[in-house]
Amino acid sequence: MPLPPPADLTSLVLRTGFGDDGSWDEVRAALDAADRYPHATYVSDPRFIGVSVQGLIDEEAAADDDDQIVHVFLADATTMADPAHPLLAVDLTEEPGRTFRVPAQWFPDVSANLSIANMGFAEFADAADDSGTFLGFGDD
Repeated sequence: MPLPPPADLTSLVLRTGFGDDGSWDEVRAALDAADRYPHATYVSDPRFIGVSVQGLIDEEAAADDDDQIVHVFLADATTMADPAHPLLAVDLTEEPGRTFRVPAQWFPDVSANLSIANMGFAEFADAADDSGTFLGFGDD
């Protein structure tokens, strides 16, 4: 079964951490507050509890070309526990399995640029700090 498609010009934010519904509400509120325009299509489906990056890659590889998505953002246990709500960005196409973290405040920039293919996943991943977190390009 392919991943659910995101709405036009948004990115798929897939909940994989189901320990606390209040934290999920906080994550969505933080992402929505980061910009005046919507950048996320939220999916909270228990079939994705604890799904692995490799599991997502395999699922997308099995999908028809027209149904595949290029990247996904995971709201995992780390996202739920950290006050900055850093989503795990996952490349599903160019370098399948490559990841970086993106705090809620940076999500709109990353999502918008990936959604319109203005920038590639690798550009953001390459700009991540030593902890693997994207915190802007330094000139923002």
